Amino acid sequence: MRRRTVHGMESIVTTDPTRKDMGRDRSSHPGPGPRGHIGWIVAGSLAIGLVAALLLAVAPFIPAEEPAVTGAVLCGFTLGWAMLAVLSIRFTDQPQRWAAAPALFMGVGGLLLVGFGSPVDQVLNWVWPPAMLALAIWMLVRVHRQLHSRIGRWLLYPVIAVLALASIGGGYQTLGAAADAKAYPVPGQLIDVGGHRLHLRCTGAGTPTVVLEPGAGEMSSILGWIAPAVARDTRVCVYDRAGRGWSEPASTAQDGAQIATDLHTLLQRGHVPGPYVVAGHSFGGLYVLTFAARYPDEVVGLVLVDSTAPASAANPGTHSSGDGGSSNGMSRVSALVSTAARLGLGRLYGQVAAGGLPPRSQDEVAASVATPSTLRSTIDEYLQAAASTEQAAALRDFADKPLIVLTAGSGHDAAWAANQSRLARLSTNSVHRVVDGATHEDLISNEEDAAATTQAILDVVASVRGNVALVG
Repeated sequence: MRRRTVHGMESIVTTDPTRKDMGRDRSSHPGPGPRGHIGWIVAGSLAIGLVAALLLAVAPFIPAEEPAVTGAVLCGFTLGWAMLAVLSIRFTDQPQRWAAAPALFMGVGGLLLVGFGSPVDQVLNWVWPPAMLALAIWMLVRVHRQLHSRIGRWLLYPVIAVLALASIGGGYQTLGAAADAKAYPVPGQLIDVGGHRLHLRCTGAGTPTVVLEPGAGEMSSILGWIAPAVARDTRVCVYDRAGRGWSEPASTAQDGAQIATDLHTLLQRGHVPGPYVVAGHSFGGLYVLTFAARYPDEVVGLVLVDSTAPASAANPGTHSSGDGGSSNGMSRVSALVSTAARLGLGRLYGQVAAGGLPPRSQDEVAASVATPSTLRSTIDEYLQAAASTEQAAALRDFADKPLIVLTAGSGHDAAWAANQSRLARLSTNSVHRVVDGATHEDLISNEEDAAATTQAILDVVASVRGNVALVG
């Protein structure tokens, strides 16, 4: 404070040391009350929302299903946005009332998904992408006008950008899925096997019937070179495992034993009686081995196409997937990860996932890869790998039934080759063929190498029909 005289009159001039800071970001003054640091409130709210989302995703009262887990995550983020609105109003002079809008949007969507699951999910898939994009743009404008903290802006701008990208990806996925459903209708029939329906398609005529089992993460159309070629000689059936292709997801763990049981039920209810020649590629080899062990009187021939090796036969079937906390937790993680397919990421991968197949088959595979159901079923399949490999070891002796083991000549080590030779010893009427230059995937996706797989299947069929030994 200082005194000065103006025209004979003494006046008092008060100097406020804080006036020179007016116009600056008041958030630079930490402390309680209206001068609280808005940047810390933004950071804390976002962090709490993220933690809440993760905790709710694994909460036992949330069903371990992809729509419900997605809804739980949205409810967690709701808490973060709500805290930002409330705390900024209560403790700072930069109230961010706009944050109530994303809190309401995510909260309503999350509760609907948790409460109603798949039915409401189909509707929300069309609603949320444009609504989220509009909301993200509006949020960006509000932040620019109302938030003066550089730290707060640096934290919120990337989050809003992610929301905008997610909405664009979600719209891309929804429109793509609708186009796929129209372009690729179910080619076979959907048959209830106990709580869910599986897709089965049989072509050709003759006996024995060939049943084809694709590898991990694959669907029936991946056999686009092989099935039509086999159908020219005998009846051949392809199908989609639960959650794959045109088949519905299953609520039970899909280990090798369950897959074999469902396949047998599918064939019986689809009026496809034995005898069967079963052929499996990669992980599919585990499933046909288990199928042959469980239904020995119906399986008359076997083809293992670069098959994954079963566990040691010393203690087969000791592993149990169970339904305890660990399994439930992994199932929730699987559901959470599969949410990425909602954002169109699987659709981008699908464009290159099925190269080399006939055009129609390639497009069908790409459409299947793009779905959350396929992504989740694939993750679950690998989570059940230990159980599946042990269950496949139950087939210790295939007697003198025809068996061909087909091995890719490229991309494998000595241990893989040794396991392939061990598989060939399951039968006294077996042949082990190595396809020089072929990779693991080439045996089904490359036209020339897939022809070797087709020939192996037809050779087993001929051996069964003529009751003659296989020729190498």
